[in-house]
Amino acid sequence: MTLRAAFLALVVIGVFISGYLSYIKLTETAIICVEGSSFNCDSVTGSVYGKVAGIPIAYLGLATYLALGALVLLENRVSLLRNYGITLVFGITLFGFIYSMFLVYVQASILKAFCSWCLAHEVVMTLLFIVSGARLFKSLRA
Repeated sequence: MTLRAAFLALVVIGVFISGYLSYIKLTETAIICVEGSSFNCDSVTGSVYGKVAGIPIAYLGLATYLALGALVLLENRVSLLRNYGITLVFGITLFGFIYSMFLVYVQASILKAFCSWCLAHEVVMTLLFIVSGARLFKSLRA
């Protein structure tokens, strides 16, 4: 599997996760979550950290995954993206990775509760960051 294909596969997984979380927010239905001593998805997604400027993080995550997918799919078709697409994608995933690590910190240290869907998203974003870094490194060596 090429790095590009791996990236797109991770984007599809990310769209699924953030799409589910967006659906939950939009319809205000109960979230299916691993429940346990430290897992409580409702308290995590419903916290003050679940929104940025009044917009649910799930919506922002969905938009980010869709944008990343579009950028990678179009990088060979649009001249601007042919020249800068891999760098742009790396920058977006870098920001996403840093923000995801902040959210892990919030879950562990401030909320003292975890959301399995949120953690899955954070793992996907971390993997996207790693793959985009590998793609950037490979393009710079070429």
